[in-house]
Amino acid sequence: MAGRIEDYALIGDMQTAALVCRDGTVDWLCLPRFDSHAIFAGLLGTEDHGFWRIGPAHAADAQPPTASRRRYRGDSLILESEWDTPRGTVRVTDFMPPRDGAPQLIRIVEGISGRVPMCSALRMRFSYGRVVPWVRRHEGRTVAVAGPDSVWFDTECQTYGKDLTTYADFTVAPGERVAFTVSWEPSHKQPPPLPEPEQSLEATEGFWRDWVDQCTYHGPYREAVVRSLITLKALTYAPTGGIVAAPTTSLPEEIGGVRNWDYRYTWLRDAAITLSSLLRTGYREEARAWREWLLRAVAGDPENLQIMYGIAGERELGEAELDWLPGYEGSAPVRVGNGAAHQLQLDVYGEVTEALHLAHMTGLSRNDYASLLQLKLIRYLETHWDQPDEGIWEVRGPRRHFVHSKVMAWVAVDRTIKLIESGDAHGPLEKWRELRDDIHRDVCEKGYDQERNTFTQSYGSKELDASLLLIPQMGFLPPDDKRVIGTIEAIQRELSTSDGFILRYPTEGEIAGVDGLEGDEGAFLACSFWMADDLAMIGRVDEARKLFERLLALRNDLGLLAEEWDPRLQRQVGNFPQAFSHVPLIDTALRLTASGAYGG
Repeated sequence: MAGRIEDYALIGDMQTAALVCRDGTVDWLCLPRFDSHAIFAGLLGTEDHGFWRIGPAHAADAQPPTASRRRYRGDSLILESEWDTPRGTVRVTDFMPPRDGAPQLIRIVEGISGRVPMCSALRMRFSYGRVVPWVRRHEGRTVAVAGPDSVWFDTECQTYGKDLTTYADFTVAPGERVAFTVSWEPSHKQPPPLPEPEQSLEATEGFWRDWVDQCTYHGPYREAVVRSLITLKALTYAPTGGIVAAPTTSLPEEIGGVRNWDYRYTWLRDAAITLSSLLRTGYREEARAWREWLLRAVAGDPENLQIMYGIAGERELGEAELDWLPGYEGSAPVRVGNGAAHQLQLDVYGEVTEALHLAHMTGLSRNDYASLLQLKLIRYLETHWDQPDEGIWEVRGPRRHFVHSKVMAWVAVDRTIKLIESGDAHGPLEKWRELRDDIHRDVCEKGYDQERNTFTQSYGSKELDASLLLIPQMGFLPPDDKRVIGTIEAIQRELSTSDGFILRYPTEGEIAGVDGLEGDEGAFLACSFWMADDLAMIGRVDEARKLFERLLALRNDLGLLAEEWDPRLQRQVGNFPQAFSHVPLIDTALRLTASGAYGG
């Protein structure tokens, strides 16, 4: 069975990523891209669906030993796991070099003390564990082939096949290093070049060192911020600049439940807020690449803005269920693709416009088409802002007039007015100032409950929604407005879990609620960071700092966060690692640092 979600480490090459468990098992890897079929899908099933384990030898009927300790090597994405055994200590270094040719997963075993018997067990299964490839030897190398894919396995160790698995048994003594590499190549092409593990390790470490050196944040939370930035960089698809929400699919929001979604795509909302964090920490090149990705993705059809696209800008992300996979800890169905791609979510117009505005304000070189796109989005909103939509959380129930969607429509108009006022674009200023006032008035009249002194999830509803915490952060109302303070306090009362973290909105257990789904979910980590931001904005900075530091404590030992926290099971849930958790971590750290609200 797969490990707990927080037991995994992320490694990647900015085109795809692998998850490595504490016991040295790679349970998830899609090749050659984030959204390709997995060759190791044990994370969502069993070892029969593909895995690669390297660790100390153990009895066939025993559980593989877990690493005694693990860490990333400095500020990098190079994982080091160490085992202390009765016979000595051994280290396994796992990494994926930034790609210059075939994608590679390299694993180097190093003896530290004693003589430690080791085992590598490689079970490749293509098409998410459904297809057993043809494995053969070719000029001293092992190659697995099925359909369009070939995976090459290189090592100096003697290997043998057993039970449709490739094994290597070996022993390492102090100072000895043994390397293993998996490389992917289209099956109709020539074999990839022989790997050079040690040179690749040196180059990979240099890449991350140089990249992290660009970071402009040097505050008290630097370790957490830098690890989050590295994670966001790892989720960026280098060839296009697109940013995936997470490298996984169908890790459940409720263990055993049906809330299992494919996050290996570029959500405009997630990517836009990621862009914001990157810009504010010195990463202009990533911001420029994302802006270019956006312009290509929406080219020719900005009025029909999708909420998400493929990592190269693909529009069709049809959803399907993989019924041969039992799901993570029995959480079925396992889904690939995402049927929410064509939902109407008016808030994305605001997020995209806010990102373009921030890029403009921070001096990113002017792009005339970006300004033109912004104007086209507002012309669309002129006639559509007052429609019901599916909202930020992609509900699969009826459309509603979600307050957050209206607020973000206001943001889109407001930032575009500022662009025109700066002289960098031309548009009907007075007309759009009236539109901005109309939206503001509509929200305050229809989305606010005077009796409870709080904004509500949607017009006419009594439910609350954590997205309302963004009202002061977006400048819709000032933090000291009594309606803002009332909303913050209402969300604390009604959407807090027993340990003080924040739910997105009320769910109904076995009854399909506002989102059209059965079951519940954990506390949404982004919303909890938003609460810390809001508390700081209204002057409750000590409370904000304490909440932020409790959120930091939820990270796994490597500083990684999934989408949610299950307060009942006290564990991370949802796709992992999640950009939408790491971005607000960075934002809150920046806010608390600026306010001086941090502990000794």
